[in-house]
Amino acid sequence: MRQNPHRGRVYRCCACRDSDGRQLGARCPKLRNPRHGTWAFAVDLPTLNKRRTMRRTGFTTKTEASAALAHVLECERAGVSLDDSETVASYLTQWLETKSPTLKTNTVHRYRDYLRNDLIPAFGALPLERLTHEHVNQFVQRELAAGRGLVTLRWCITTLSSALNDARRNHRLPNNAARFTKIPRPARPEFTCWSTTQASAFLRHCRTVEDPLADLFEVMICTGMRKGEVLGLHWADVDLEARTLFVRWTLVSVDNSRSMFNAPKTHGSRAWVAMSARAVEALQRQRCRQRRQQLAARRYEDLDLVFARPDGQPLRSQYVLDHLRRLTAEAGLPAVRVHDLRHIAATIMINEGVPLAVVSKTLRHKNVATTVDLYGHLTRDAADDGVSATCTALDAADAEAA
Repeated sequence: MRQNPHRGRVYRCCACRDSDGRQLGARCPKLRNPRHGTWAFAVDLPTLNKRRTMRRTGFTTKTEASAALAHVLECERAGVSLDDSETVASYLTQWLETKSPTLKTNTVHRYRDYLRNDLIPAFGALPLERLTHEHVNQFVQRELAAGRGLVTLRWCITTLSSALNDARRNHRLPNNAARFTKIPRPARPEFTCWSTTQASAFLRHCRTVEDPLADLFEVMICTGMRKGEVLGLHWADVDLEARTLFVRWTLVSVDNSRSMFNAPKTHGSRAWVAMSARAVEALQRQRCRQRRQQLAARRYEDLDLVFARPDGQPLRSQYVLDHLRRLTAEAGLPAVRVHDLRHIAATIMINEGVPLAVVSKTLRHKNVATTVDLYGHLTRDAADDGVSATCTALDAADAEAA
């Protein structure tokens, strides 16, 4: 039988008790005084078992109680499972516990930080159903006024939006209050990209000073691998004879204090990578260096890592960055980040005329559009070649017509 959409009742009640200590509620004789007590509503909710009645009190006026009752009935018609006793804090905490097994460890830590430091302090006391777009917008404006970084703020709101989307899918909310929140997009950072000559000079300098990370930088520039992929590379995943390696692990930093191995960034990243002769030679030199370290070390834990500390433990990201900065300054080159070595590899390939589709597959991008979006503005030489080819073709057509 279809539920009556107008069911439920609104009434006045109070907290007075009789001589036996039982609450009088709507039976209190003092309710004849319009200033005594508050307004309430009661409504039976659908259930497979015995009747379940929702009662809420404490409304100042009958209009407020009627509006609250209408909201309950509207949620029921929309298929939303209403639980106005659940706060944003309790929902977000439970959401992360449920979501954690499907997330990477560093993602779980980042979400937990946003919940603990930002979202729960801002919205935690609100009933989940009362969270609105205006609440989220006020939070964003307050954070922007305090000088919060745009990237961090976007990640914070993205975390909230992900949690509320799950609430919608589970029929806990009719809409996502964070979905249409407007946050200014941060300016895309300008890549400092070395030319082929500069990259060559850098690698020569690394070999000249015999830096222990010289071959790591050589492999990154020759393959376009990400920093975490190189640091997580195992010898078992390297085939020097076939000149290929397989990306099966990536080294990530958790809480900026400890490192752990994780799955690659995307499913497409988990693939084989071709190696040039230079990359193979770099790995051969690294293997010889590593064997010498094992013999010299008093204590060595062999984790089968291609690039590791003298004791076999994983390299720290900051250690790699410090070496890159020092070597770059010594070589007299513009400062770059470790990840920029991947951009340099892509730019060299494009400038040498390698088709974008091949560059995209080499870098293991999702599609060619990603490659164009990232590197289209870095390839001035390739752009010059493109317009020059157009000019040459038009000139040839003019000459033929003449």
